[in-house]
Amino acid sequence: MSTIEECPFCNPEDRVLIQNDLAQAFLSNPKITTGHFLITPKRHVEKPWELTNDEILNIFALINIVEQKLIETMAEGCDVRQNYKPFLKQNRVKVDHIHYHVIPRSNEDHLFQVSEKFGNQLWEEVSQKERTRFAELFK
Repeated sequence: MSTIEECPFCNPEDRVLIQNDLAQAFLSNPKITTGHFLITPKRHVEKPWELTNDEILNIFALINIVEQKLIETMAEGCDVRQNYKPFLKQNRVKVDHIHYHVIPRSNEDHLFQVSEKFGNQLWEEVSQKERTRFAELFK
């Protein structure tokens, strides 16, 4: 857990390229690919379930705008990701302020070439035992 003073997303200064009342978007630095954006709430929030409904709406409004602009200008598609890993210490690529990645994608792009082409080896069918376990969790 970080403090607001240590958080690079609480004071992004001139990095913000688009914003609304409760959220902001800026280029990821470091980045996975050209056009890799981060969308964050303006308020310091670490856990996804601590976002207000209004923050969620504002975040996803920006995600939609950024994704559409990237697809109109440079990408064939986009990945939208959010990671919650409190077991890792904050560092240059892991920040303790919830953020959503919008990553421009194209067929067999660099990200696919260096990691995702091996992903098919990870996929497996869901068992009935697993299905039952998670169905019980949400009853």
